[in-house]
Amino acid sequence: MDLGIKGKWALVGGASKGLGFGCAQALAQEGVNVVMVARGADALQDAAKALRSHGTQILVVAQDITTEAGREAIWGVAGGPGKNFDIVVTNAGGPPPGDFRDWDRDAWIKAVDANMLTPIELIRATVDGMAARGFGRVVNITSSAVKSPIDILGLSNGARSGLTGFVAGTSRSSQLAGRNVTINNLLPGAFDTDRLRSNQKTIATKAGKSVEEVSEARRKTIPAQRFGTAQEFGETCAFLCSQQASYITGQNILIDGGAYPGAF
Repeated sequence: MDLGIKGKWALVGGASKGLGFGCAQALAQEGVNVVMVARGADALQDAAKALRSHGTQILVVAQDITTEAGREAIWGVAGGPGKNFDIVVTNAGGPPPGDFRDWDRDAWIKAVDANMLTPIELIRATVDGMAARGFGRVVNITSSAVKSPIDILGLSNGARSGLTGFVAGTSRSSQLAGRNVTINNLLPGAFDTDRLRSNQKTIATKAGKSVEEVSEARRKTIPAQRFGTAQEFGETCAFLCSQQASYITGQNILIDGGAYPGAF
């Protein structure tokens, strides 16, 4: 299927590895020019090199996207579209797991700034231009914990739920939806990423078990009997960015191998 997005410009956060890289890769395979953002310069360059074989423009910005200076670097990157992105994939990485009793105000502010306010700032900077051009796609990588909260991920549960509420209202504005600009959230469950392995290590330490035991127990709770891959996540993201997905907006798309037990 031709997704109809060849030649467009995409911004992808956390693009050097994991789910962010999966999204950048899937978009590049569709002929999209991609500005990849991540903090680690070396890993980012390696990731970009892997994508340039697709023949599209791949630019890198080794910055912290959660800072104002980082976002200004994105808008000013040489050869990029400025703020005129057609596709924005927000992904800043989740806050650390732990016990809520140990989190002070600074920890909460940092989580909200990275996982709620940063996506909102990226949306604010780009959606009016999208609307003026008659095409725009925003995909926020959030978490399955928005629908099924995890006790050790309280910082993530709170900050991402705030973003979900914001998107629910903003995405339904006729100034955006009526001009072919969609905003959706992708909610990953258990994917084989560094984030999953870090969380499993925390759980294993707390429970006095090995990481292998914790990993196997988690895998068995998933009806698909496996962890997801970054590639399949990225391909779902690419579809939400397609011309064909213009009637999908304001949605929380759960990708978890059937782990969430609810009907809604």
